[in-house]
Amino acid sequence: MLEVQGLRKSFGDTVAVRDATFSVGHGLCYGLLGPNGAGKTTTISIITGTIDADGGKATLDGEVISTKNPGPKRNIGYVPQDLALYTEISALDNLRFFGSLYGLIGQHLENRIEYGLELTGLKDRSTEPVAQYSGGMKRRLNIVAALLHEPSLIILDEPTVGVDPQSRNAIFEALEALASEGKTLLYTTHYMEEVERLCQRVAIMDNGSIIAEESISNIRKLLPQTNEVVIELDGATGKLTAALPGTQRQELFDSTLTLEIADLNRDLPRVLLALADMGIRYQSVRTQEGTLEEVFLHLTGKTLRD
Repeated sequence: MLEVQGLRKSFGDTVAVRDATFSVGHGLCYGLLGPNGAGKTTTISIITGTIDADGGKATLDGEVISTKNPGPKRNIGYVPQDLALYTEISALDNLRFFGSLYGLIGQHLENRIEYGLELTGLKDRSTEPVAQYSGGMKRRLNIVAALLHEPSLIILDEPTVGVDPQSRNAIFEALEALASEGKTLLYTTHYMEEVERLCQRVAIMDNGSIIAEESISNIRKLLPQTNEVVIELDGATGKLTAALPGTQRQELFDSTLTLEIADLNRDLPRVLLALADMGIRYQSVRTQEGTLEEVFLHLTGKTLRD
């Protein structure tokens, strides 16, 4: 398990991380989100043992991570946002080189390379120079390099930046397979839909602090309580000329009516009855759950890409 407890880090007068605390259990994909400058990169640098914290600590399976302690770092695989590959040589030669840095040799190294290439769908292209790879294929190869030494914790920093849809889906499937094998994933991204698909828990970071930490299913509850209802009308929208009873907000676009209702049990039947009285028929009624993007905007006042 990864434990981050009270991390603090400053650079001169700038406080990058303020008492950040969170934990990531075995086999979880955990999202670390925040706008640019929130402190994510500094936090990851401490977790990977690249820099030391000024206070607090990060531990992996109970062992403190630091620049002076190589032990826990052997169990961490890091996929950086910037590609770390030699483009003039083949994928195989890249992986043999990176594997040798971990002390892997012989058949064991070849088995790990084959596993990674199969996982990411690159086996058929493994003898080609990396210069001939698409951006998405390079991203996938970057992931393979981080898996060679069989780490228990894999940190992925924006692994789908500039990736085509085919490679993005291949990356998702590879990460889901790793999680099913019990690997722990710490994932940063600017794409909320990726978090929705991959992560079970998420921490939102802003101004160096963790301002929310919850399961994906519970974090939407941090939005102010509203009940949004979407009604697909069956034509005749011109008859809707007045505000419907019990609604706090009412928007009509083509045949889609979106309402904000204070009390579903009390007010939704009144809305449907009012539509019937106006002679307006409807095809479907559904409630609309707040999005993760809306939660993020509510908590930070920014969009994730700010």
